[in-house]
Amino acid sequence: MDPAPEMKRNRFPSMNFEAEILTAPHDNSELYVIPSMRSLTAEEYVEAFKSFLDHSTEHQCMDEFNKEEMPNIMAGLGNGKSTINVLGVGSGTGEQDLKMIRILQSAHPGVLIDNEIIEPNAQHVAAYKELVNQAPDLQNVSFIWHQLTSAEYEQQVKEKGARKKFDFIHMIQMLYRVEDIPNTIKFFHSCLNHHGKLLIIILSVTVPPALADSSGWASLWKKYRHCLPSTDSGHYITSNGITDILKRLGVEYCIYEFPSGWDITECFIEGDPVGSRMMDFLTGTKNFLGTAPPGLRRRLQEALCQPECSSKKDGRIVFSNNLSMIVVDS
Repeated sequence: MDPAPEMKRNRFPSMNFEAEILTAPHDNSELYVIPSMRSLTAEEYVEAFKSFLDHSTEHQCMDEFNKEEMPNIMAGLGNGKSTINVLGVGSGTGEQDLKMIRILQSAHPGVLIDNEIIEPNAQHVAAYKELVNQAPDLQNVSFIWHQLTSAEYEQQVKEKGARKKFDFIHMIQMLYRVEDIPNTIKFFHSCLNHHGKLLIIILSVTVPPALADSSGWASLWKKYRHCLPSTDSGHYITSNGITDILKRLGVEYCIYEFPSGWDITECFIEGDPVGSRMMDFLTGTKNFLGTAPPGLRRRLQEALCQPECSSKKDGRIVFSNNLSMIVVDS
């Protein structure tokens, strides 16, 4: 990819965000962020996220972690108590939560499980509740939903002055949309019981030895986040950033790396509706292919094909979506 020319920076307000226009020299002007580009609403994000899950191995990757590592992790929880307290932070529609709950049930048969959920998206909460209603094997599990962001929950707890302690807290792929990541981790770590565990699942920076750069998402974030509309609170963060925070907090942790991929082939098929939703999810932008300047579309699609972002398998383009599972001690 040709290096971008020197840019000048202008800002102006729009209805959706403070648009930042980056223009090249006058003989080769190009808008990088324009008012018609806007970030996804909560409802649009749900739709775009579904296209990601339908074509990625993210949940299969988590299933491998659940199978290989979670039974041992769960076995050490509870310290012999009759009730184990669990907190899911940003739990989404609950599929992964219930898989972990069932592992906990197997590790501690007959023990009551008090499961609380923090999830701000109303659609996700409704889907989670429906999943629970359809499950026949959760009789010893109680559920409490807090339709709040993690920051709102933290504020509520601090205002009440009474902090409930949990034996297991999990934060799965949610820290990208947290305003203050270090203090969020510090707060929820402080909510652990003695012998409790905090699980953070985040994008990995582990890459094949031949590559010097980071994995797919990290590579895109570094190069293109300034060209896209900002989300409500989106952050570039990978496992290295999380472990740096944990080291500063002085807490002990273990990290497990698992490969995951996302088939993005449809992103390169003109007019493909699935590919369009995938590009929306990749960029956090509504109708990216229809609103982004042609030069930005071309450069981003070229970047997606580079080895630091993806690989080719059986004629398909598979985006690197490797995950780090970080288990933090109390």
